[in-house]
Amino acid sequence: MASVRRGEPDRGRSGRSVVSDDVKSSDVRVRQRVDVDLSRRRMFLVRTLAVVLAAVLVGRLAWVQGVWGPSLSALAQEQRERVYVTPAKRGQIVDRNGAELAFTMQARSLTVSPIRLRDEIKTRHEQMPDRYDDVPTTLKTMSEEIPKMVKNSGAPGADATRVDSKEILDALKSDSYYTVLVRNVDPDIAAEVAARFPGVAADRQDIRQYPNGAIAENIVGKTSIDGVGQFGLEAASDAQLAGIDGRKVEEVSTNDQAIPGTLRDQNPAVDGAQIELTIDLDLQTYVQQQVQQAKVNSGAEQASAVVLDAKTGEVLAMANSDTVDPMGDIQRQLERGKSFDNSAITSPFEPGSVAKIITASAAIENNLTTPDEVLQVPGSIDMAGVTVRDAWVHGVMPYTTTGVFGKSSNVGTLMLAQRVGEDRFADMLKKFGIGQLTGVELPSESAGLLPDREQWSGGTFANLPIGQGMSLTLLQMAGVYQAIANDGERVTPRIIKRVTNADGTVDRLPQPERTRVVSEDTARTVRNMFRSVAQSDPTGVQQGTGPQAAVEGYQISGKTGTAQQVDPACQCYSNSKYWITFAGIAPADDPRYVVAIMLDAPQRGVHGEGGQSAAPLFHDIASWLLTRDNVPLSRSNEQDLVLQAQ
Repeated sequence: MASVRRGEPDRGRSGRSVVSDDVKSSDVRVRQRVDVDLSRRRMFLVRTLAVVLAAVLVGRLAWVQGVWGPSLSALAQEQRERVYVTPAKRGQIVDRNGAELAFTMQARSLTVSPIRLRDEIKTRHEQMPDRYDDVPTTLKTMSEEIPKMVKNSGAPGADATRVDSKEILDALKSDSYYTVLVRNVDPDIAAEVAARFPGVAADRQDIRQYPNGAIAENIVGKTSIDGVGQFGLEAASDAQLAGIDGRKVEEVSTNDQAIPGTLRDQNPAVDGAQIELTIDLDLQTYVQQQVQQAKVNSGAEQASAVVLDAKTGEVLAMANSDTVDPMGDIQRQLERGKSFDNSAITSPFEPGSVAKIITASAAIENNLTTPDEVLQVPGSIDMAGVTVRDAWVHGVMPYTTTGVFGKSSNVGTLMLAQRVGEDRFADMLKKFGIGQLTGVELPSESAGLLPDREQWSGGTFANLPIGQGMSLTLLQMAGVYQAIANDGERVTPRIIKRVTNADGTVDRLPQPERTRVVSEDTARTVRNMFRSVAQSDPTGVQQGTGPQAAVEGYQISGKTGTAQQVDPACQCYSNSKYWITFAGIAPADDPRYVVAIMLDAPQRGVHGEGGQSAAPLFHDIASWLLTRDNVPLSRSNEQDLVLQAQ
């Protein structure tokens, strides 16, 4: 019997190994399990891929519907709709008498699609070379003839007056589908150009006109080339002036042809409202001319004046020097120092002694003095470590309360302010509107500057009663005197008198706010006391600081002012640069007008004379007004006021 080695397979007769059935079966089962696992993995991958693909498709669909959908829908709508827009006409701005300050006239812009134009010219020339010129010749002809046709046809200062042939030729040769050849062309001339040169369109263009040039431009403002308000009332009331554009929709075919009978959604344009201002154009013109001349004569850096109706607070005139003429070359004007700024409301300054009327009102209102009380006024006063002196050297002087203000004694004013006290004085400043916006309907108004009561020091109260340490706009300063002129009631100044819509209806404007500042008796007393400022006396004893403001035959009440400016070099008060101010009421016995004036750092008087008083400019404006309006003369039985006791 043959032996078999352990661990070796049994070999048959052929010498090949023999594997048992059990081993074979085991191998088959292993392979089956492997195949099953591979199948499961393939199914998992397929399912995962399907899920991912589905998610991508869903996300893509959501993106198309949510993000692209509206734009695609709009694009499709545009392909079958044409929207026509009819621009609304911008409303007029007029003065209180209906004189035009700003209006809109229609013009045309010559426009063209250079690429399409050249293609059309080329096609016509190829089809009929004997009748039509080639592209270069035609473009040259257009560039030469169009300037001739539009020359001097546009509005003043319009592009049409400065048309350049080379610029037009360059535009015609440009790779553009839209360009403007000439703006501001007369509609009739534009129609002639479009008829002569097919491919040139005459597009509507509204031109804003300012027939008075620089007069009242600081108030009216200006629009941009697109007709949007940029400055002044044009900006502040842009929504009312602009109106609402009209709109209509029409169906179009695939070749962009209108489909008859498909016009819909027709909304006519609503033109802008007409705004009537409170200003008087004749007065504005006179005041602005006088202000400009005063600036030149005095060597001031700037000059401004405001005229208010004493009873209503309406602004009758508001003038600044160096106002831009919107119909001229604006860039050149700006380079020469002209400005769109309305400094009468945007540029506060320290008022100086003109603000002493607030101290006087507080003292009289609280029964702390009388006009005839004699005060022994020294040459200086110490308040909380601050020494304040009068503008002239003197010993103890017997000034009446009236004389303290008529002669503009800082020391006497502070003596009365001490009686009033800080709290009552702070309350009076608030009632007069100091440190508050006036609310006039113009943009960029400044509230000025008034220190919070909690921040006052002894030095603060040594400055505020004499008009230093706070800043006012010229309109605010005028408002102080308007309150005294109106028997103690301050009325919010207004510049808009009426708004008339395109359909003829008139908007109901809010009533101006009224504030009781002082009693009627106090206002009349203070108004009479401040007649002393314009009083003359050959001896000088009973003479005020502003006799140049007097108008023969009329009582004038007012106050001069001189305030030191801050020197940026030392951050201290300058001894050479001042704000020179004057505010007054005419006539004092029956107030009609309030006039406020400011000169920034003048070197001479407003007429070129010595001194730096603004009183003569008040005289010029007040006398012109009183004469023009035939205001009755004042009562002649008023006695001279006593400024200094004998």
